Parts: sequence; C-alpha cells; structure tokens
Amino acid sequence: MDLIMGMNSGSSFDGIDVILAEISMDDDGFPTAPKFLKGGSYEWPEEVKKIVLDAFENKVDMVGLNRLNYIAGAVFAEAAVKFMRENNIDSKDIKVLGLDTQTIYQEQPDHAAIAQMSEDDKADWPNRWISGKYPAGFQVGDTSVIANLTNIDTVTHFRQADHTWGGSAAPLMQYLDFVLFRKKSTPTMTLNIGGIANLHLACSDRRKMFGFDTGPGNVISDYFVKKLYGKDYDRNGEIAAKGNVNDELLAYFMAHPFFQRPVPRSGWRMDYSPEYLNGVIQKFNHLPKEDLLATACAFTGAAVAKSMTDNIPEDLIRNTTVLYASGGGVRNPQILKEIQNRIPQNIKVMASSEIGIPPEFKEAIKFATIAYSSIHCVPGNIPAAGHASQYAILGKIALAPYHIKGGAQL
Repeated sequence: MDLIMGMNSGSSFDGIDVILAEISMDDDGFPTAPKFLKGGSYEWPEEVKKIVLDAFENKVDMVGLNRLNYIAGAVFAEAAVKFMRENNIDSKDIKVLGLDTQTIYQEQPDHAAIAQMSEDDKADWPNRWISGKYPAGFQVGDTSVIANLTNIDTVTHFRQADHTWGGSAAPLMQYLDFVLFRKKSTPTMTLNIGGIANLHLACSDRRKMFGFDTGPGNVISDYFVKKLYGKDYDRNGEIAAKGNVNDELLAYFMAHPFFQRPVPRSGWRMDYSPEYLNGVIQKFNHLPKEDLLATACAFTGAAVAKSMTDNIPEDLIRNTTVLYASGGGVRNPQILKEIQNRIPQNIKVMASSEIGIPPEFKEAIKFATIAYSSIHCVPGNIPAAGHASQYAILGKIALAPYHIKGGAQL
C-alpha cells in the first residue's frame, strides 16, 4: 500500500484542506478505493486571501498574477508541511501529493460548436482557443514551488489535459466516484456541495457516466450571511430555518442563464457574483432577511433536482437509490432538506461519511487519487461525463529534491 496526500481549496475559498490516505493499484489496472486516514484544514493568510479574492474579480494585473502563482504555491506547501509535522509524517513516505491549486478563472467549452468542427478545423491547434470554442482555465500555485518546499513528488493542474480534448474538466469528481463504485452493479449518484454544487452518476461502465455542475452550492447562502449578518456562514442553517421560501425569488433564481448551458456544464462563483447578488438583495429588499437565506437553500435544492431530471436518463434515475453528499454544504441541514424534498423520492440523500469519506475532505481525496493515477499513467478523466474526445493522463508533475543524483547535494 502507498501513502498519498491530497489538498483542496475550492470555489468557496473557505480554507485549504489536506488529507492523508492509503491506496494501491488493483488487479484491473485502476487504483483501489482510497482509505482516508487523516485530515486537516488551514486558513489562507489574510494578505494572500485579499489578493486571491481580487483576482476572482479580475482586479489583479499580470505582474500580480505572476507573483501570486509563486505565493499560492508557497501557501499550499506551508499547509502541507504543517499537516505533516502535526501528524508525524515523513515526506519521503508519501508516494505523491495531488492538488489542483486555486482556480482563479474558468470558461467551459462550446460543446455544440466543437461538435460542428471538421478534423481540419481541430487540426488548427491555436485556433481551438483563439476561436473561444475550447475551454480554458487558470489556477495559481506553482507545481515546482510545492514539490521543492514539501520534498514530495507533486501533481497539479489537472484540468488542462481534459481541456485539450474539448472536455469540461469541471467537475472532476466523477473519476473518484468511478474508482469508488466501479464494482457495483447499479448506478450511484454523488453530489459535492461546495461554493458551486456538482452532480455525478457513477457506473461500472464509464460510457454511461455523467458529471456536471448543477448551480449554486453554498455560494449564495454564504454571501447573504456575510452581507446581511456579518457572519462567515449560516451555522447549521439556523438562520435559514427561521425563514420561509419565497416563490417569486425562487423563480427569479431559476431563470438564471446558467440553466441554458448544455451539460456537461461548469459553473463558477462569478455566475453568482457580488454584483448579481447585490441586485437580488435590492430587488427583493421587501423580504425578511431570513427569507432570503431560506430561498437560497431552496434554490440549491431546486437546481440539483432540475439538473438531475433534465439531464440524466429516467431509467438511470429510477435504478439509483442513494445520493452521497459531500462538501461544506453538508453542514447545512436546510440545504440537505431542500435537496431531499425536491429530487425523485426513490433516491435517499446520505452523507459520504457513510462510506468512509468525510464530506469535508472528499475533494482533497479526489485530487490525491487522480495524482496517484497519473503517476501510474492511468487516465483521470471520464470522456462520457466531460465530453472530451479521448482519455487523458491529467496533471503537471514536479519531482521532489530527494531524487537528486550525481553528487549535486549540498
């Protein structure tokens, strides 16, 4: 068995998660289901957090982004080293560290336009992105900075390989779900509720899998709480539980253009930007504040239900009995209640902890698993889910200093 580490800082940008897991390669050529061992969470330094938040809103110039790439790498490395010290872990015992670093920007592919491209069109490689048809994304956190400071072989930036073949590469959770559930005879659904929520259907046959963003996870709830109450989040959904769902506001939310995008689709926190949400608060300022929170939770549930029934074949939904939920949104009972009440009732919502995956650490476990697959040359994308034209080995690899040979040690 090998020890692997994974890290995550997602669209909610509420901290850096670090995990240690145990894994090996199985007889079928894929990794075994990772066994979670330890996890920890760390805050971004305030001065760095401000730069990242400014970068989300396109307020950082090229000089600043260049420096931020190194700074973020150092912050990730520092969190990993602190985690190892706290848990008496030797970096040389870690087979690989996997993290996607911090996404600053992403745009999804124009799937319809790509489908219409001829082979000659696709052979014009630069024009894939000049035309805007192929997806693109930007993450900060330099791979070599992380590998050198942690002294661990490191794999980062998983999305670009899938983007090269027209895949959405967001979400990426479906690969971990395939690893976890590929030996089951019936389909399994999972839902990760971060800032943005993403839904996945895992099957033993990868050609039947789905994975796409459903809309907001807790990004709207978190923003309303900060704006209206001065709190970081609605602890246990207590404020939302005091409010009532407003049908007019819910209908307004459901008219968001996000739902016009064909799956596999990707959402981003700027779909629900401060400008958009401040406009909502102004337009519905006659509502009690707690009703805004209650309706935000209802929107998450309604978006999940609509995305599921609109895009996953009815027979697969009918044969699915469980949806394992993970991510920070699992801590909000109101969000879970709204999801359960709105999805088909043959499906029961359960926390991923029921299968040994702590909800708050599933994203980090995912990146560790993909990194482990990459160093074994196993593709970490699911073309049926992301609509890439082929399988790809994901990530950029940087080797740790302990590999140095030839008398170059100081």
